[in-house]
Amino acid sequence: MATLFISDLHLCPSRPAVARLFQDFLAGPARAAEALYILGDLFEYWAGDDDLGDPFNAAICAALRTLSVAGVPIAFMAGNRDFLAGEAFAGAAGLKLLPEPAQIDLAGTATLLLHGDTLCTDDTAYLAFRAEVRSPEWRQAFLALPLAQRKAQIEALRRESEAQKRSKPMEIMDVTPSAVLQGLTFHRCSRLIHGHTHRPARHVLEAAGRSCERWVLPDWYEKGGYLVCDANGCRLEDWPAAA
Repeated sequence: MATLFISDLHLCPSRPAVARLFQDFLAGPARAAEALYILGDLFEYWAGDDDLGDPFNAAICAALRTLSVAGVPIAFMAGNRDFLAGEAFAGAAGLKLLPEPAQIDLAGTATLLLHGDTLCTDDTAYLAFRAEVRSPEWRQAFLALPLAQRKAQIEALRRESEAQKRSKPMEIMDVTPSAVLQGLTFHRCSRLIHGHTHRPARHVLEAAGRSCERWVLPDWYEKGGYLVCDANGCRLEDWPAAA
């Protein structure tokens, strides 16, 4: 059996076709998986677990729970869009929250899992913002606001972020090679899997004298995609599969 990895679906009510594609994936390839790992940005944004009553969020959680009840373990690592997902979300979706970074044994290969934004160390402004919003103080203060106010603030932040991206060089929004090497070396892993950059590929490199590989997961904007890993290695697959 294979382990599957996905990220950067950015699910939201305004993109119903992608939500249906994801639900088909859960009822299709994921049903035969040994485990499913979601490495962040499952949602376009998550304003807090008190938004579980939203019909769209409830439908996505129900689809995940159906897979979990069918016997497929699901692990979720927060991304930069859904880092406010907490234990209530995990309970509703029937999954386990995964810390970042996470190290797993994947068919005998020590594998490091990340969302990927922490590897973009050249983008110092973003990393400073990330440190601020991930602090317990910011989280507590933000979640104390009314849900509608939180959603309005998130929408404003998203617009500001998109505007900033247009003025940033493309290379600053990609991973920094030294950060990749440092992560693989520190954790003594031979494989790294992450999302965030929306640049699906396999990269071969050497870290601490070991031959290593870095897999970048695809986003789900134009089409779906996932990484399949088993005893024979890893491969990227499109979803739905090409005819």
